[in-house]
Amino acid sequence: MQKQSSRLALAAAGVTVVLWASAFVSIRSAGAAYSPGALALGRLLAGALVLGAVLLVRREGLPPRAAWPGIATSGLLWFGVYMVVLNWGEQEVDAGTAAMVVNIGPILIALLGARFLEESLPPRLLAGMAVSFAGAVTVGLSMSGGSGGHASVLGVVLCLLAAMAYAGGVVAQKPALAHGSALQVTTFGCLVGAVACLPFAGQLVEEAGRAPLSATLNMVYLGVFPTALAFTTWAYALARTTAGRMGATTYAVPALVVVLAWAFLGELPGPLTLAGGALCLAGVAVSRSRARAAVAAGAAEST
Repeated sequence: MQKQSSRLALAAAGVTVVLWASAFVSIRSAGAAYSPGALALGRLLAGALVLGAVLLVRREGLPPRAAWPGIATSGLLWFGVYMVVLNWGEQEVDAGTAAMVVNIGPILIALLGARFLEESLPPRLLAGMAVSFAGAVTVGLSMSGGSGGHASVLGVVLCLLAAMAYAGGVVAQKPALAHGSALQVTTFGCLVGAVACLPFAGQLVEEAGRAPLSATLNMVYLGVFPTALAFTTWAYALARTTAGRMGATTYAVPALVVVLAWAFLGELPGPLTLAGGALCLAGVAVSRSRARAAVAAGAAEST
């Protein structure tokens, strides 16, 4: 039973990583027609509608009172601040620089998890994160195009703020999952983020009136899949492992973004980009290797 649960959690994390990687492709289209705040609000509204409908069908109701502090904090930081600030930051810096700065998020998650959740920092986790971060930096440098890239101080600060909001949101969400289900925590976290973004409602209405259909469809896609589905599968997996290990898993995203950009945008990756992607995946494998060994040991003891 424990082994099956571990496999389901790993599969859920895999779904999350793939869908979050696909988000970067969709944001390119939607971001050309929608401002950062409007895009975040539209995405969150679409996600909240889908999640709310599923919650009603499953009749899960409101989460317990003990889950609300974590839901409110993660909803404000991760669903609200992170999405707006990241959208804004990516307009001020090139994609490679944004990827490098934002990818300090998993490191912050591990450190905050150790400080506030009393999670351990095993050597394999730290080594794997170091390898993956080196890969993310390599991918970022190759995507920046050398001197052709651009990075304002404001953009770097915004991306750093996005990484901090992401890390804080994950660490706040972990305790909430001890009291509420993954669906409850995700649904109401998304609602909190949507409420926080309501000041951008006027921009969303105005921009939706002139935006091309493709951009609006991409915004809806962001809400339904990388938000509603991917954040739920993330919460499911997070409830069954440590915040540090889940954060390390997201280092697979840069590698998948390279593949998706190649497949859907025709952007042929260079050798440096491919090498960086390989490092990201290798680091994820190292960071999770102890978890697999522990599961195998546990299964052996139970037989």
